[in-house]
Amino acid sequence: MNKANTMTLTVVGSINIDHVIRLPQFPRPGETLTGSDYRIVPGGKGANQAVAAARAGAATRFIACVGDDALARSLIDGFAADGIDVSAIERMTGINTGVALIQVNGEGENTISLAAGANGRLTPEQLNRHSAGLSCEQLLLQLEIPLDTNIAAASQAKAQGARVVLNPAPAQALPDELLSLVDLITPNETEAERLTGIAVHDDAGAAAAARALHAKGIATVIITLGARGVWLSEQGQGRVIPGFKVETVDTTAAGDTFNGALLAALQQQPLEQAVRFAQAAAALSVTRPGAQTSVPYLAEINVLLESR
Repeated sequence: MNKANTMTLTVVGSINIDHVIRLPQFPRPGETLTGSDYRIVPGGKGANQAVAAARAGAATRFIACVGDDALARSLIDGFAADGIDVSAIERMTGINTGVALIQVNGEGENTISLAAGANGRLTPEQLNRHSAGLSCEQLLLQLEIPLDTNIAAASQAKAQGARVVLNPAPAQALPDELLSLVDLITPNETEAERLTGIAVHDDAGAAAAARALHAKGIATVIITLGARGVWLSEQGQGRVIPGFKVETVDTTAAGDTFNGALLAALQQQPLEQAVRFAQAAAALSVTRPGAQTSVPYLAEINVLLESR
């Protein structure tokens, strides 16, 4: 790998405009509830993870697409303000930026509905326009863009020596063609079950799911377990790393914050220490509302780590 590209992270993924409303509880079918605190904020799993990585100290590139709507320019400007290389974010004509409709209940849990918009235009052909960005130390992928694009990105980056990391969200079945290119995977319990068919209700389930993912050729498996922490498994050897206890306000983007912070930490820390760093970042994010609005900065993460 070129020295000029050492210690760089490339994120290939989605950008959304999040419409967020708080409700006392989620509505049942046919039920209308009155909510509060309606906000329009930047989001999208790829964008959230790029922001989390940059704020945690990573030199971050972002390959993505936005639409030709009024908010698109301000989204790109926001990423640049966080220090992200935005040269590979393109505005696509005749389509809106991706949209997420997010409901947050009284316990801080959320439901999310997506319209892909310009994210669907991030095709392998579009990716090839920015293939230089795939010469990197680490590549971070999610599943809110076309699957073929993820496969193409993973293949190109892996061929150039990158560590390929996949956050397999939103949950869906994935082909071995993609999984065989992945070095580190970070599913939650639901996503792990979707990928392996193994329920992750306890440590035994987490261990079994991790073994199934190792069998696909993935060296490192990190299954996020919510408040319990994470199951970290390397080459079949697994253990729980407990998380941080905090008061939850909104879990939106907690997983994205974990992933971005993890890759930032992996640029200079051993794996278990990086996981702990990422857990601290995710814990801070759930104490605040919103997606990117909740993502902490490096100094804040270090303060929490030093206090525990």
